Amino acid sequence: MDDIDVMFSHLLGEIDHLSQSLMPAADTAEVDPDSQAERTFSIGFMDLNECLNELEDHDLDALVADLGSKSTPSEERLLTNQQSNSCKENQIAASAMTQEPEPVAVIPPQLNSAKSSGGLQMSEPQTKVDKIKLALVKLREAKVRKLIVKVLMSDGSSKTLMVDERQTVREVLDQLFEKTHCDCSIDWSLCETNPELQIERGFEDHENLVEPLSAWTRFSENKIHFVSRPQKYVMFTEPQVFYMWKKKKECLSGINEQAKQILLKEHFGGSTLIVPDLQGMLYLKEDGKKLWKPRYFVLRASGIYYVPKGKTKSSSDLACFVCFEKVNIYTTNNFKQKYRAPTNFCFMLKHPCIQKESHYVKFLCCDDEHTLLLWVNSIRIAKYGTVLYENYQAAIKRTSSLQSLHFDAHKGKYNSHAPQISPQPSPAPPKTTKVEDYPHEPPPDFIPPPPGHTHV
Repeated sequence: MDDIDVMFSHLLGEIDHLSQSLMPAADTAEVDPDSQAERTFSIGFMDLNECLNELEDHDLDALVADLGSKSTPSEERLLTNQQSNSCKENQIAASAMTQEPEPVAVIPPQLNSAKSSGGLQMSEPQTKVDKIKLALVKLREAKVRKLIVKVLMSDGSSKTLMVDERQTVREVLDQLFEKTHCDCSIDWSLCETNPELQIERGFEDHENLVEPLSAWTRFSENKIHFVSRPQKYVMFTEPQVFYMWKKKKECLSGINEQAKQILLKEHFGGSTLIVPDLQGMLYLKEDGKKLWKPRYFVLRASGIYYVPKGKTKSSSDLACFVCFEKVNIYTTNNFKQKYRAPTNFCFMLKHPCIQKESHYVKFLCCDDEHTLLLWVNSIRIAKYGTVLYENYQAAIKRTSSLQSLHFDAHKGKYNSHAPQISPQPSPAPPKTTKVEDYPHEPPPDFIPPPPGHTHV
């Protein structure tokens, strides 16, 4: 029994020693979680002051107003403490005022508190420099990820935008439509370019723009372009090219609009998406080498499969090459020179976080541009499914509404600036003059006869 008591006492001592050793950790755990919270605001890969300077005034005002509405709990506590301190000072001043035998000119507590609380609030910024300073302070306290990005235009100019993590590519495109006053076509796209890998990719309309941009490294030379890509929704404007690809081009060109709508309804209107049954010979770049070997590839909804050497084209012999779940498809340029590709019609499959050459990157090469068009857009259909078709329908609806708004605006502007022409009175009929009205002199419209003529 004594041994049990000794063991129990020893166990209690160990627990007490363990609790004492954990005391510093407990103290550190009591630190304000708001001060330790990760700041989720991110900026572009340029200088922040330069980015803010390039923002237009109304965009900068919107940024300051948006960030001002998101006050942190630490700010609220600081404001409360300062207000309580100012109230204590007012009470001390009031008590001193009652103790003085002679009246002393002291600021009333109400005015003093108003003055102190007014000092807590930042003065309304008047210049752009003041607005930028205020934005820099609030950006450090922001809880929503925001990016300040520079979008390059096709004419060499650029537009600086502030992008929220909740904004989709479609919403950013609408902002650019308002800034550039372009034709609002469904072909306009936001594309990222990677100069190091010599690749580019068009963002899909449903993507949140902040997410792929957050995968860029800090000193990345990647850029965003606002360009028109006629092949963006070619799978819906010309569905026969992808679902009847085995037929000759002469037969495909004769399909009318009604037949195209039937194809879209069959492959995208049902409960499940039908992926184009695409297959053919492509060139595969070996890992770490500049050698390209031909392989027979087959497209499926889950990924790309290939026929191993010595196997048949049956489904049981197919081997998985890559799955579409965590990879994006990129088109390339000048790979014939860089990697000794058979042609320049190549595409790449990689994870968006991979920004440099890696053995996890998959290179494929096609024989011609038409084959590249088939594979790139068919892979997009397999990866995004019916969401891609919904993007197409939303783009058409949005484009038609924007074009009608622009047309009405231009029409109203023309009518307001058109000169107002007052109706002219109808001319009076010509007055006939009689000789009897002028008995002693010829009438005003009288034409004398030529010389030698005798009037009868």
